Amino acid sequence: MLRVLIAPDKFKGTLCAADAARAIAKGWRQARPKDALQLMPITDGGDGFGQVMASLLMAKPRRILTIDAAHRPCKSTWWFEPKTKTAILESARVVGLAMLPPQKFHPFELDTFGLGAVVCAAREAGARHCLIGIGGSATNDGGFGLARSLGWQFVDSKNRSIECWTDLSRLARILPPKSRKWFNSIRVAVDVQNPLLGAKGATRIYGPQKGLRPLDFSCAESCLERLSKVCAVQFEPKFAKAKGAGAAGGLGFGLMTFLNARLEPGFDSLARLASIDKRLASADLVITGEGAIDATTFMGKATGQLAQRCRKLNIPCLALAGVMHKTAQTRTNFFQSCALSELTSVRQAQSKAAFWLQRLACLVATDLNPKTCSLEKPS
Repeated sequence: MLRVLIAPDKFKGTLCAADAARAIAKGWRQARPKDALQLMPITDGGDGFGQVMASLLMAKPRRILTIDAAHRPCKSTWWFEPKTKTAILESARVVGLAMLPPQKFHPFELDTFGLGAVVCAAREAGARHCLIGIGGSATNDGGFGLARSLGWQFVDSKNRSIECWTDLSRLARILPPKSRKWFNSIRVAVDVQNPLLGAKGATRIYGPQKGLRPLDFSCAESCLERLSKVCAVQFEPKFAKAKGAGAAGGLGFGLMTFLNARLEPGFDSLARLASIDKRLASADLVITGEGAIDATTFMGKATGQLAQRCRKLNIPCLALAGVMHKTAQTRTNFFQSCALSELTSVRQAQSKAAFWLQRLACLVATDLNPKTCSLEKPS
C-alpha cells in the first residue's frame, strides 16, 4: 500500500484543479484500491485560484455584478471568511482572458476597471485582509483601470482626464482618492516574476498571448513606462523593477502602487495555508499535473514548484498532463511523466478531459512498480 498525494493544478479550459484531482483519484483506485489517497488541488495564482484557496480557508462564496475586461456586464464570484475577515479574489473571474471570445477584442480595448467593484465589495463586507490571485488576465494596463475604479484620477498637462490606458503616454499627474485605506493587508499571488518593462516585461513576454502584435509593443510599452515614471516621481517606493510587477499585464505593479499590496509567488501562498511540507512528509508518492507541461512549468508554476520541492525531499513525483513536452527538467524532477495526447487526440482529450485523465491514471497505476519509484528513473 502506498500513501499517495494527488495534487494537480487546473487543466486550463477543461478541468479545474479539484475536478482533475478527483478524476486522477478515481482512475488510480480502479487499479490500486488499497492505496491511501489524499487529494490536494494546487494553484499558482491563475484560473482556479479562488476556489482552491477558499477550500483551504473554508471561505464562503459571494457573488457580485461587475464588468469584464471589455466592459461587458458579468457576474463574478469572490470568497469571504468572517472569522479572520479574509477576502479571496481571483482576477481571472473578472478580467480573465478565458472570459472573452477568442480574438474579438484587442488588448488596447481592455482594462482592469471591473476588478474595482470586487475590491469594494470585499471592503464593504468587513474584510481586513485580502488575498488576490492575478494570473490569467486579458489585460495589459498596469492596473490603470482598477485604480480609476477606486477613485484615482489620471490627468495630462492640460488637466484633462485620461480614461483609456493607451493615452497614458501623455500622463502628467495622478490624483489620489480621499481614502486610500482598503485593508490591513493585501497579498497578491503571482505566477511569474517578470518586471513591468523591457525585454522581459509584461508587454513583450505576455502581451502576444493576449493579442498584442509586435507593432503594438511600442505604444503599450511607452504608456506603461510613462505611468511608472510619474508614479516614481509622486510615490515611494518605485515598483516597476520589482519581481512580479509585470504579472497580469502589470496588474502586479498597479496593486503595489495604488493599494500598497505585497506580491508573493502564488505557490508560496498555497504552501503556507495547506501546510504542504507536512503533507509531503507523509506521502510515498506525489501525483501532480496540468494542461500542458513544458519549459514554462519550471518558471514559477505550481506544478513545477511542487515537483522541485518533492525532489528536495526525495519524494518521487509523477506528472500527468494534457500534453507533455519532455525536457531535461521534466526528466530531472519527475520519475515518470505521461500525457493524455499519448492516448487520444488533443481534441478528444479536451472534450472528455475527465474521462481520459481517469483512464491515464488507471493505466499508470496498473503498470506502477512501487519498488522502482525513484527520481533516478528515466522519463
